[in-house]
Amino acid sequence: MAKKKDEQDLASILADSLNKNSKEHKVAFFLDDEGAPTNVDGWVSTGCAMLDVAISNRPYGGLPVGRIVELTGLEQSGKSLVSAHLLAETQKLGGVAVLIDTETAVSREFLEAIGVDVSKLLYVSADSVEEIFDMTETIIEKVRETSKDRLVTIVTDSVAAASTKTELAADYGKDGYATDKAIIISKAMRKITNMIGRQKILLVYTNQLRQKMNAMPFGDPWTTSGGKALAFHASVRLRLKGTGQIKMKVNGNDKIVGMKVRAQVVKNRMGPPLRSTDFEIFFDRGIDNYGSWLKVMKDDKLVTQAGAWYKYVDIETGEEHKFQSKDFIPLMEETDELREQIYKRICESQILQYKSDTLDIDSMEIDTSGPGMDD
Repeated sequence: MAKKKDEQDLASILADSLNKNSKEHKVAFFLDDEGAPTNVDGWVSTGCAMLDVAISNRPYGGLPVGRIVELTGLEQSGKSLVSAHLLAETQKLGGVAVLIDTETAVSREFLEAIGVDVSKLLYVSADSVEEIFDMTETIIEKVRETSKDRLVTIVTDSVAAASTKTELAADYGKDGYATDKAIIISKAMRKITNMIGRQKILLVYTNQLRQKMNAMPFGDPWTTSGGKALAFHASVRLRLKGTGQIKMKVNGNDKIVGMKVRAQVVKNRMGPPLRSTDFEIFFDRGIDNYGSWLKVMKDDKLVTQAGAWYKYVDIETGEEHKFQSKDFIPLMEETDELREQIYKRICESQILQYKSDTLDIDSMEIDTSGPGMDD
């Protein structure tokens, strides 16, 4: 016991010495300190509660404040839509929502439909990656001067569409190895990562997937533009993929009204990586949150299914709730206690509990393909 106390005292002495030598701010912490920069000071929902749980590994989580997040995917996979939900959720939390747009392709009507207050949304148009990071740094500095406790979410849509000042000044001929963009992003990431770690600022970058040249068989065939710096510095990387179209009868004709999307957590420093969530997006109102609940409930045997009917038994009252999939959303919206009970049970089944027990190695199976695997 005395030895452990001496070790702790020495650690305290070292921490005090390092902090005295630092002129700008405190640099040495113990991880149980409330002010430690590794602590996440809030979460912003993606608009899909099941994806929030998959990312944060906790109830009512989402994307971590004070961190960098990259949303990747092919065109029309839902990157901009998830970003719009993040802006709306930021405003609901009383925060400031900032959209840096490099594509000049924003629908005001759709933003309003999913809950964004466009009168309070700060919209910034940028042409180059230099402008993106200059504006981001300016915002961080102003937040630091005024209100450190005010949540700010900055979405850049997208990195792939941003050019460089050198490229904009050149003609359309082939330039050889175009590495300027990767070098600029790498430098910016080194500057910004530590800056936002001490502020209530969430940085979100959307990026388009591109086919990887000379990809190995069974390896990950996709990469992103702008080099590897953003992928390395991001605490969370999501890969979105369209998995199907949603059709409905409108005036007697089949109309495509939405799409099914799978979000995979390719990289995660907030919880377990390589988890995935399926949800539906409707073109007129955004993400269908409760639809993804029902899928998880089926997978985890929280409901029983007979044909088109589902049955859920209230674990507190024993009451049976029978419903069809079309009735599930009204059931969740109208019964607060039942909704909270179901959400709690889903979290219990989905959240990974960290353990130190020895695993049975013989029961494991190794898969060397897919996102996150180095080929």
